[in-house]
Amino acid sequence: MHTEKIPVRITQTGQTMEVAVFDKRADHITVVLGEGLHSVKCVLTPTRTGLAYAGSVMGREMVYECSRTQVQADLERDNPPMRPSRRR
Repeated sequence: MHTEKIPVRITQTGQTMEVAVFDKRADHITVVLGEGLHSVKCVLTPTRTGLAYAGSVMGREMVYECSRTQVQADLERDNPPMRPSRRR
């Protein structure tokens, strides 16, 4: 199984780091920082403008610079809607 990783920017330091995606939807993205026993989950929600996702973990704010429409397009590309079944 392939673990999706996305780059997030820590606003305080400006550093960019790769985090693993736990759950990805258009209205929120749940990411996991770290591995093993000391891993921490963070929920990224869309900003008011919808141009990025932001969240906070352990007092640090992080931003995923991808718009809500881009995330929705990625989800539709990865999981195409099933075609409706026809009754016989």
